[in-house]
Amino acid sequence: MQKNEEYICLKCLYHLPKTNFHNISENEMEQRFWGKAPIERATAFFHFNKESSVQKILHQLKYKGNKEIGELFGKQLGIELNYQDVDVIVPVPLHAKKLRKRGYNQSEWIAKGIAQKWNKPLDVDNLYRAIENPTQTKKGLYERWENVNDIFKLKNSAAFQNKHVLLVDDVMTTGATIEACAKAILQSENAKVSVVTLAIA
Repeated sequence: MQKNEEYICLKCLYHLPKTNFHNISENEMEQRFWGKAPIERATAFFHFNKESSVQKILHQLKYKGNKEIGELFGKQLGIELNYQDVDVIVPVPLHAKKLRKRGYNQSEWIAKGIAQKWNKPLDVDNLYRAIENPTQTKKGLYERWENVNDIFKLKNSAAFQNKHVLLVDDVMTTGATIEACAKAILQSENAKVSVVTLAIA
C-alpha cells in the first residue's frame, strides 16, 4: 500500500462496483423517490451486495470504529460529483442514545469528506432524530416506512430556508429513512434536497 492510499488501496478502489448514477439523468436511485419525496438529484457511489467488498467496507465504517474510511470515501465523492450548487451538507442523524453507544455517526464522516472537498458548510445539529426507533434490519418495505415515519425534526426550520441541502447517508435500501429526513428538511420554506449515499442495495 502506498503512502497516499489511506485505508484502501487504489487498485481495490478502482475495482469496487461504482454506480455512476451521478452521470445518469433520472437514474434508478432518483426513480425510487418518485411519488414519495421531491428529490432534486440522487446518487450512490457503489452497488451493495451481501458478502461483497462494499459490505465489508461498510461494516468496518459502521461497527468497527473505522470512521476515517467514511471521510476518505466522502472526499472521493466530492471529487467525482457535480452537485456543488448545494448550500449545506447534512448527514442522516443518529438518535443521541445510539450516537453515545457507537461514539460517532458514520454518515457524518462521509459528509465531512464531501464538505472538505467542496468547502461547504456541514450542519450536524439542525436535523435530528427525535425518536429512537428499532433497527431497520430485517424489516419489510412498509415496516421500514412505518418505522421512520415522522421521527426526524428540525430545531430551526429557518436555517434551511431557501437552501439546497445535500443529505448524506451510508447506504440506501428502501429509502424510507432518507425520505423521512427529506420531508423534515422540506418543511423549510423554499428548501431543496439532493441525496448522496456511499452505497445502494
